[in-house]
Amino acid sequence: MALEKYSIGIGDRFGREGQAQLRALETARRRGASITPVWNKSNREHKIIGTTPEEARRRADKAVRAGGWTDAYYVDADHIGLGTVDKFVAPCDFFTIDVADFISQPPPAETAAFLKTMSRYRGTLQVPGLGGPIEVTDALLADVALRYLRAVSEAGRVYRRIAEKKGPGNFVTEISFDEADSPQTPEQLLFILAAAAYENIPLETIAPKFPGAFLKGVDYAGDVGEFARDFEADLAVLEFAKQNFGLPAGLKLSVHSGSDKFSLYPVMHRAIVEREAGLHLKTAGTTWLEEVIGLAESGGKGLRLAKDLYAGAMVRFDELAEHYRAVISIDRGELPSPKAVAAWSAEEFVETLQHDPACPRFNPHFRQLVHISFRLAAEMGDRFTDLLEENRETIETHVTDNLLRRHISPLFLGGPTPAGPSGG
Repeated sequence: MALEKYSIGIGDRFGREGQAQLRALETARRRGASITPVWNKSNREHKIIGTTPEEARRRADKAVRAGGWTDAYYVDADHIGLGTVDKFVAPCDFFTIDVADFISQPPPAETAAFLKTMSRYRGTLQVPGLGGPIEVTDALLADVALRYLRAVSEAGRVYRRIAEKKGPGNFVTEISFDEADSPQTPEQLLFILAAAAYENIPLETIAPKFPGAFLKGVDYAGDVGEFARDFEADLAVLEFAKQNFGLPAGLKLSVHSGSDKFSLYPVMHRAIVEREAGLHLKTAGTTWLEEVIGLAESGGKGLRLAKDLYAGAMVRFDELAEHYRAVISIDRGELPSPKAVAAWSAEEFVETLQHDPACPRFNPHFRQLVHISFRLAAEMGDRFTDLLEENRETIETHVTDNLLRRHISPLFLGGPTPAGPSGG
């Protein structure tokens, strides 16, 4: 199964916004960009919300039928490992294998054989488009083996588990390193890809960890120039790997954005256009935030729910933040008190939450906290889901506009990024 050139992980915490997201993709297609939707939802999200992978598949299929979508689409088992993959095998056809926990673990028994195979690349290696040669030394190969070979070996185990059940060629495989402690250099990425080929993994996408901080719901924190150099180098490495390691011709980078990396979209767009490269973007959490924005904007019960959600999040801050410490940066001193928020108008709540860097009220700390508080919405049960349906038109308008104007347009169509000091 060959993944299309451009794809986007649209996600949908509560399974209600598929048609709204497909409308954004339909508009993008009319404007010249064909982008394949991938519904992604992790095991942790399923557990928190109380859903199943089968339900995610049913929701995606229903949205596709109702929206008249006729192109390819996928359902992703997001961030799975050997201990969680089995429940996703039947309903999913895209598997993001997360191996970050296996980085720097003791290397596997086949390490010596891998190093012997890689010894053919020792010396000065010319990688077109990289900007300079790679000096492949025994030390470089040993370092990659020590840091990453166990992780790739684990990915191979997970891949073969899926292939045993679904059959080879019937699903898309991604390996994710994005939650690693430190970024992979282009040299390391090159031999990580060589290790994937050695494991006979037909890799369609790989998600490295890039320099800088990819925090939930807010713009990139880091040196955009450094990111651009790293991103372009990784594209060159992937092209070399496809031609020399026998990996699939459609192999492409996957950027797990944490949502809303506005300042990176222009440099990513230029790079993929210049190199005619594919790209997979994950930006799923944005959908949930647009639901909260839509509810708040509607006023009345919707606004009260949004305020109650925030008040609950402040009380349960440590619990909600526990699994997100590495991908949030919230200064609790910058968070408004629930009492203050309770007095806000709908406009004040929306402007504080909505990611508009040019708006004086925008509060990235507030936004990040709401981003990780979907557990509380799930606990509200019918109160939350009933209001989603009662305010469907408002919510869908926000979901479609956000995905199209803020993400798809600047990244895939070369349109303007949201204005402001962070957005370019």
